[in-house]
Amino acid sequence: MEMRTLGSSGIKVSAIGLGLMSMSGVYGNANDEESIRVIHYALDKGIDFLDSSDMYGWGHNEELLGRALRGGKRQRAVVTTKFGQLQKPDDRGSNVDGRPEYVARACDASLKRLGVDVIDVYYQHRVDPKVPI
Repeated sequence: MEMRTLGSSGIKVSAIGLGLMSMSGVYGNANDEESIRVIHYALDKGIDFLDSSDMYGWGHNEELLGRALRGGKRQRAVVTTKFGQLQKPDDRGSNVDGRPEYVARACDASLKRLGVDVIDVYYQHRVDPKVPI
């Protein structure tokens, strides 16, 4: 598998990554066991760049990825996740929160859902300061 350096981080990742959004019902029904098999297949083929978000299934996706990485597979993966979108109480869309004080809470929650000690790459959605949160 061709590898690339991720930005200026020095982290090397597979040139092909696996986005996990569809594994948490974002585009319709999803099957956890089948999704975990796909993640394992990708790892077996050398695809190590696994992209999740706390908003995919509102936490489900990170929990799914955490389950897929158990049993010695964690060291074969570069775990990425994103944050910044908050579910509205009425389940009608999301709010955006990019405040610095939110970052630590979002990271802690993602670490717990993923069941890992370190998130290799963590993205934050950019927030336009002119748009009210």
